[in-house]
Amino acid sequence: MPAYSAADDALTTKLVTFYEHKKDSSVPSHQATVLLFDPTNGSLKAVLDGSVITAKRTAAVSAIATKLLMPAFAEVLCILGAGVQAYSHYEIFMELFTFKEVRIWNRTKENAVKFANSVNGPVQVCSSAQEAVTGADVIITVTMATTPILFGEWVKPGAHINVLQGDDRSCKFKNLAVGASRPDWRELDDELMKNSVLFVDSREAALTESGDVILSKAEIFAELGEVLKGTKPALPEKTTVFKSLGMAVEDTVAAKFVYDSWSAAN
Repeated sequence: MPAYSAADDALTTKLVTFYEHKKDSSVPSHQATVLLFDPTNGSLKAVLDGSVITAKRTAAVSAIATKLLMPAFAEVLCILGAGVQAYSHYEIFMELFTFKEVRIWNRTKENAVKFANSVNGPVQVCSSAQEAVTGADVIITVTMATTPILFGEWVKPGAHINVLQGDDRSCKFKNLAVGASRPDWRELDDELMKNSVLFVDSREAALTESGDVILSKAEIFAELGEVLKGTKPALPEKTTVFKSLGMAVEDTVAAKFVYDSWSAAN
């Protein structure tokens, strides 16, 4: 996953390996490394933990989308999934937003309980996805579902949903890295996709990689960048979905930020 950012004067590539996770192993199913190069001569400047970069930058993009698209008085946050992305999203969302209630659901309930016991702050563990979602103002899906787990009839009108198709340590699929998606995998049903205002990070990627978009034939309203530039409205009064597939340039910007911060401190 190579990318270049002229604004940051940075060139990176990310290498990812993905193996079936062994139940008793502490080694994650996916491992990633980001290589940061000097774009003027190609020399290697730094080797960074790509898993941390991926987790942090993915959650940061979701937070930006949420800040733009969520309803004005959001009180309830729901997280579906309890893997690495669930933790990184919880961390940044608790730092940037104020929710009166946080709920979590995971297909393996023990992992949801572990999540609730590990984070700082009260989290309600729910027995079903429907229980977690009902009445929620902001919903984050970070599961490895291949068929819908979130249905339009459950979702509160005006809610905002971040769809990431993230990671699950118990996953046995062998062809997916965190932040990726497949055109035949989905987390949301047709009703929710078609009746929401759909935002994406990249139209091109969404139309070729996202099962949520391809299978539902939902119309993309805007890229997140268009909202940030002011060329498209955010429409926070509507039910909104942000489908995040991840962009290599996000790794570049994050890696350069980490490198610059380290350089300044040393």
